[in-house]
Amino acid sequence: MNSMARPEGPTLGITFLYYRDLPAAMRFYTEVMGLELAIDQGWSKIYKITGASHLGLVDEARGMHRAADPKPVQICLRVPDVAAWHSYIEALALPGLSPLRSNDALGIRAFVFLDPEGYQIEVQSALREGA
Repeated sequence: MNSMARPEGPTLGITFLYYRDLPAAMRFYTEVMGLELAIDQGWSKIYKITGASHLGLVDEARGMHRAADPKPVQICLRVPDVAAWHSYIEALALPGLSPLRSNDALGIRAFVFLDPEGYQIEVQSALREGA
């Protein structure tokens, strides 16, 4: 094993998703999801989720990857009141909305729906402390 000391760890985490229609994705994550634009790089927009957790939206025409189907990625957001979020998303009639379900094995109550280009978003709350 290398005896060199490990450098200081990350200070920010960003998951990048690639979009055909970046303005539509920006509107969705700002207006529907309420995320704050933290870093504007022009064709890459980085939104703060919570703490050091961020979501990057990239114009596929300029980024390192292209948007593709299917979307084997899920964005999961933990919220204090999952039932209120389910009602909110249901009122917006967003695609792919599942019923609100409990998963006792994982200790969560959750539902899923799709963003404008088909990325799945899971919204969940813990059923018990430490879950």
